[in-house]
Amino acid sequence: MSNSSLHYVVRTPKTDSSSPALLVLLHGYGSNELDLFSFADELPEELLIVSVRAPYEMGFGGYAWYALSIDEENNKFSDLVQARDSMVKIADLIDELQSKYNTNPQKTFLLGFSQGAILSYAVSFNFPNKVQHVVALSGYINHDLLPAEIENKFSTDYYISHGYVDQVIPVDDARKASPFLTSLGLQNDYSEYPVGHGVAPQNFFSFKKWIEERL
Repeated sequence: MSNSSLHYVVRTPKTDSSSPALLVLLHGYGSNELDLFSFADELPEELLIVSVRAPYEMGFGGYAWYALSIDEENNKFSDLVQARDSMVKIADLIDELQSKYNTNPQKTFLLGFSQGAILSYAVSFNFPNKVQHVVALSGYINHDLLPAEIENKFSTDYYISHGYVDQVIPVDDARKASPFLTSLGLQNDYSEYPVGHGVAPQNFFSFKKWIEERL
């Protein structure tokens, strides 16, 4: 357990480094910290990789960063209070990990899937320059979680990918991210894959290469 009250698992760097780059993994709705951690060993050896468990328990080993509900008209609603609370916990955890493991504060990566990707975007905007690199898989930018005034004082770059037959988060929602980031002068790479709500193997190799280029 950590002070930020979020449980996590760690893969320490396989190569010696006095201040390693940090990669934080945020799973999707209803999953847990072991999901994305399953591919940690395939990622660059010099990374300190931390996979975090979301705070809200759903039963059957599943957790959420915030609750989702659907009304009679099939409209989805996110619990924004819980989402913002999770966002602050993630930001606090990053500070904690940087100090505990003496990671390089200029090389912090945040990789999120689905709900984890939505929060990765939110953290990057609400805590400018806390993370330098965001990998947003199968998610979208929820503008309700962004600050009212977006100051152009940060230089985070983004790797974004989505399955174009995703039935959970429509690809149209994901496609809005790149033009929005570009309009703010933020570097981003956007790609689509012929999959549903998941990560294709070629997608994995693509974001792995993107991470390697930034180490």
